[in-house]
Amino acid sequence: MANIISLVSYPFLPARVGGQKGVALFNQYLSRFHHLICVTTRRNDPAAADGYRVLNILSNSPWRYLNPGYFFTIRRLIRQERASHLILEHPYYGWLGCLLKWFCRVRLVVHSHNLEGLRWKSLGKWWWKILWVYERFTHRRADFNFFIHDESREYAIRNFGLDPAKCLTVPFGIDRTEPPPTSDIERAKRALRAKYRWDDAIFILLFNGAFAYPPNRQALDRILGTIDPLLGKLAGFDYRILICGQDLPSESGIVKSDRIILAGFVDDLPLYLMGCDLFINPVTEGGGIKTKLVEALGYNLNAVSTPEGATGVNPDWCGGKLYLSGADDWDSFVALIPGAAAARKTIPPEYFQHFYWGYTVQRAAAFLIGK
Repeated sequence: MANIISLVSYPFLPARVGGQKGVALFNQYLSRFHHLICVTTRRNDPAAADGYRVLNILSNSPWRYLNPGYFFTIRRLIRQERASHLILEHPYYGWLGCLLKWFCRVRLVVHSHNLEGLRWKSLGKWWWKILWVYERFTHRRADFNFFIHDESREYAIRNFGLDPAKCLTVPFGIDRTEPPPTSDIERAKRALRAKYRWDDAIFILLFNGAFAYPPNRQALDRILGTIDPLLGKLAGFDYRILICGQDLPSESGIVKSDRIILAGFVDDLPLYLMGCDLFINPVTEGGGIKTKLVEALGYNLNAVSTPEGATGVNPDWCGGKLYLSGADDWDSFVALIPGAAAARKTIPPEYFQHFYWGYTVQRAAAFLIGK
């Protein structure tokens, strides 16, 4: 068993959205195999951590990324805990991780959730190449590199010049090993239809995300401006689109269709994932794996997605439940929806072999100690 310090430089506890859940659950499952202490910002709730200690050492200031004092604080913690590994969530603290590796002789692990340089390039930021070079610098000096999907791992090996033996795919996971029972799904469908007073003839489509993140807001705009108008022209397809998530814009400012319901942030997201007929994922920017798609499929919900939105999710793992449109082809996206909403298939066990946290983190835990 290794002693590990995890460095998380942003708020993630309590975990509400996909990226936050990715860190919280990765740490939770890793702590079943190794002793883990998480160093993070003050804007985190230690009581929300499961299985590991949280130390609110980092400030909430944007300048925390440039504070040299953290070197001495974390060096003292590494020595006190006799830590053998230091995990960086994202490469932004690469300078600090490299210094601690060199002076404390810990093994440095970079846990990449996206290729950050490319993500910011897709969002139109002029400085993306500077971050790309820094990201490459950090990964090249790590002892272990974790990537969110195979495409990112292969890109980094090829373009950062990494040793494949030091790289592992550790995808965003789900906290279940099988789809929900049919009885739970049927109960959720009845409850959701009763909540909104919809009859059984209406197909319920779902999109959820954090809408302060531009790719999700752009996807919402596509639903409102393109997908809903095209769907509305299909004869015999009666539907509603539920939009769930944080930071939704004001309904009065954007919704012009009575087929769109802005539910906002919901505490009972599993009710929606089980109670809807189809998940739609018109995301085309941002990079990384789309955690909302992974969760939806894990709840046995069929999904229609753009190719970019399904990066890291192989349709062969999904038993026919993932339908892919053409790139930037909204006519083909909409054409898939009626058949996908009506299809009744079950997500296969192979899907959970790839995405259940218990399996993915067990592989990562063994990788860290060379087993």
